Amino acid sequence: MDGWTTALSNTSLSRGLRASAWLYPSIETAHILGFVVLVGSIVMFDVRLLGASRHLAVSALGGHLRKWSLASVALVVPTGAMLFAAHPVELANNPVFAVKLLAIALAAVNALLFQLGVQRSVATWDRGVAAPRRARLHAVASLGLWTTTITCGRLLGYT
Repeated sequence: MDGWTTALSNTSLSRGLRASAWLYPSIETAHILGFVVLVGSIVMFDVRLLGASRHLAVSALGGHLRKWSLASVALVVPTGAMLFAAHPVELANNPVFAVKLLAIALAAVNALLFQLGVQRSVATWDRGVAAPRRARLHAVASLGLWTTTITCGRLLGYT
């Protein structure tokens, strides 16, 4: 792994990110703002699945929040890639970074399984009733995985 990460660390992008007093912090700020929108919309949906605001239709709320989540990914992914490019050797060898990436991957799989599974029956539990146990389990898993992602992201500054 060190070969490609070393090569990446020697690119002008990587050197520029490390040399600039403002570029890296600006990209990090954009990454965090995008992540706030992404995780904030996911948390709002998960909390609805867990029973809050049952007067809101799950399908309508999900449709609305999905737009925000997907739009924020367009900011989070490129800024995350640039942050990685600034310190690729260190991050690729950091177990906390590996856990962060694993948590993100598992959160994506969890969301996909929710979409392909229990959400298909949403018409029967859309409003006014408790979401099925499987939907609530997806919500709990999502909350745990995104909390892990955020925690690992913060720990990267200290490891």
